Amino acid sequence: MAYDGKIQRFGGAMFTPVLLFSFSGLMVSLAIICKNPMLVGSIANEGTTWFGIWSVIEDGAWMVFNQMELLFVIGLPIGLAKKANARAVMEAFVVYLTFQYFVSGMLKNFGHFFGVDFAQEVGGTSGLKLIAGIKTLDTGIIGAIIISAIVVYLHNRYFETKLPDFLGIFQGSSLVVMIGFFVMLPIAFITALLWPKLQMGINSMQGFLAGAGVLGVWIYTFLERILIPTGLHHFVYSPFIFGPAVVPDGIAKAWMANLNDFAASTRPLKELFPEGGFALHGNSKMFGSLGIASAFYFTARPENRKKVLSILIPVTLTAFLSGITEPLEFTFLFISPPLFAIHAVLAATMSATMYAFGVVGDMGGGFLDLLAKNWIPMFANHKTEIFVQLAIGLAFTAIYFFVFRFLILKLDLPTPGRELESEDIKLFTKKDYKEKKGKTSETVEINPYMEQAAIYLEAFGGTDNIEKVNNCATRLRITVKDESIVDGDASFKAGGAHGVVRNGNAFQVIVGLDVPQVREQFEKLLEIND
Repeated sequence: MAYDGKIQRFGGAMFTPVLLFSFSGLMVSLAIICKNPMLVGSIANEGTTWFGIWSVIEDGAWMVFNQMELLFVIGLPIGLAKKANARAVMEAFVVYLTFQYFVSGMLKNFGHFFGVDFAQEVGGTSGLKLIAGIKTLDTGIIGAIIISAIVVYLHNRYFETKLPDFLGIFQGSSLVVMIGFFVMLPIAFITALLWPKLQMGINSMQGFLAGAGVLGVWIYTFLERILIPTGLHHFVYSPFIFGPAVVPDGIAKAWMANLNDFAASTRPLKELFPEGGFALHGNSKMFGSLGIASAFYFTARPENRKKVLSILIPVTLTAFLSGITEPLEFTFLFISPPLFAIHAVLAATMSATMYAFGVVGDMGGGFLDLLAKNWIPMFANHKTEIFVQLAIGLAFTAIYFFVFRFLILKLDLPTPGRELESEDIKLFTKKDYKEKKGKTSETVEINPYMEQAAIYLEAFGGTDNIEKVNNCATRLRITVKDESIVDGDASFKAGGAHGVVRNGNAFQVIVGLDVPQVREQFEKLLEIND
């Protein structure tokens, strides 16, 4: 149970920053629409006031995606630290930036030893990225998660360590950061030594992929998807989309430069621009996302579907319209990595199938990108390719749905909305609660979350029976000292819980997306009663 519980807590912790993606993704999509002259007219031409305003909005909306590493660094301690979560967040942030400064310093002073040209511009195939203004290696969210997890371990172990009085200034967060400082030195060295080799290995595959036809398209798309959590997917698509892997200036520039000629020609697009097979990965962002979201919805328990829908609608729209798939993919990546691997396989198969049937273009984004760059200009003379693409895409939407649905049910994967509920449906009324907890209302102002928390606390046997408090994306996780005095599920349902999962002295109260607010009030009650 301990290992499984840690995995579930980890998944829940990762869901914290993912919840921020939906709004940002929708705002990016809206900005893209409003800046496209083909969709809104000449008012959106570059240089107009309208264009400038929406450019500012788009820049702000991209913040969440441009700073994903930092979001995951601070998200992990919120969910996994066993005590003083706010201090754990600060420690993780400080130690992570220390790690990045170490890597940056090593590459700046000893780049030749590590095989890295640190004078390169960040981005593309340089393998470098600016993180909080630090020029460093692009290790993606995997690097952020690993470092943050190490800090959480150090925090849980050393935060309450008592030092001699004359060293008291170094206790608590100071001690954790000090230990983290020295731990990061060897980790930064190992990262600087090994990560560039991995980047070079991915980069060196481009020659093989370019000459491998349908197989090359399949491998290209598979790697572009499966490597997203590591940040190494940049080394897959950048040489093709923006670099010289198949055309001198990259697919994106070559496609737009020849767009009018391609649109006017009646020759098959695959003959005109065969290189465009390596820019079909956006199809999975549209057609795949619809199938995935449908599978999540229909495998959720009926009573949970409305709440699941509230999660799925914004993240699916974001993926479909703008091609920003992190909100949807990260929703299940950390909960069930096998589903993410299946997603990569299906995405690759979809792109390879389309290419085999003559579909090419610049389709790395979402529907808006596809509409403006491909379907609208190409419809007059290349409607056959468009209909073929649409037919294959919708077929794969169905394939995604049935494959995901089968695996979720067969493996009993904990995707959103699949929480179990107790069969005991008896509920207490709010009046019952207020009669029982009248003393609480005299102590502290009641709000809806406080009411829930108070009911749960009483059901757990009171403050003296609480050992640990935590939460994941939708569940309040409580460890009690004596499970025998914990009430039945009906008591928890009085506070609006959808059910309770019991495993010895470890309990999971299925609260829903309000769980962070409920946990906060729960901990306030513990402090008051103490």
